[in-house]
Amino acid sequence: QVQLVESGGGLVQAGGSLRLSCAASGRTFSSYAMGWFLQAPGKEREFVAAISWIGGSTYYADSVKGRFTISRDNAKNTLYLQMNSLKPEDTAVYYCAAGDGGILPGAYIYWGQGTQVTVSS
Repeated sequence: QVQLVESGGGLVQAGGSLRLSCAASGRTFSSYAMGWFLQAPGKEREFVAAISWIGGSTYYADSVKGRFTISRDNAKNTLYLQMNSLKPEDTAVYYCAAGDGGILPGAYIYWGQGTQVTVSS
């Protein structure tokens, strides 16, 4: 069992930065690939970024490549998403997830409650 709690969301102006964190409980955090997804109002959950269980491989949606960086610290049971050059279209609730990895939400078993990111123009 893994419990996930996101933090770090907020209101930021376009061009600004935010760093999201996802704290995991449970001893098996390092056994899972981790991912970040977003969900805007009225839209389906979308893939943002993923990282392998040991952190050696990362994957990004085209819309965030070069702007967002996913990382993990298995010693601290924490996942991060550094978001730079934010755009209004990045506004959404951001979720972290643990599971098999990849871009599909169905591949993830555990989900956090989400943190709101709002980017003003």
